[in-house]
Amino acid sequence: MSRVGLMPIAVPSGVTVSIKKGLVTVSGPKGELSRRFNPDIGIKLDNNILSVSRPSDSRQHRSLHGLTRSLLANMVQGVSSGFDKQLEIVGVGYRAEKAEDKLVLRIGFSHTVEVTPLPGITLDVEGNNRIKVSGIDKEAVGEMAAEIRAIRPPDAYKGKGIRYAGETVRLKAGKAGKAIGQRV
Repeated sequence: MSRVGLMPIAVPSGVTVSIKKGLVTVSGPKGELSRRFNPDIGIKLDNNILSVSRPSDSRQHRSLHGLTRSLLANMVQGVSSGFDKQLEIVGVGYRAEKAEDKLVLRIGFSHTVEVTPLPGITLDVEGNNRIKVSGIDKEAVGEMAAEIRAIRPPDAYKGKGIRYAGETVRLKAGKAGKAIGQRV
């Protein structure tokens, strides 16, 4: 049995869930999310507890069971508390600025890079080198953070670039020919 799929989802106060033929709409204080799920997977709401069930033990139903439960839990958490990801900019002269709703990055290119957020995503700059990506949709928050990181991923030799907060970058050793010594 799916351990993830069997866990119930507690719906906090202030969050409403409506289920209509595979379309689940979750609304709360932060906003509203809706998603269509496979009609084979059963979704029930009893006493503010969401539960997910599957009709059989076929491979497809087993895989959809845990996935559906995880997506529902992310929707409930998103509309109640939201999601955020932190990014750090490492490098001399590298910085980020906020211009209206866009993000302007100066990261060692000959030009500035402007990033327009996805719908429902907000970008904030803390200091010069920290970017906060936040929103109610976990998938969109992760995608936006990955797009920003992909503009200038961390360098393997000096570690300069954009990285997730807390990410450790393994640095490669430079050329070792000079360190060992000269051949005669």
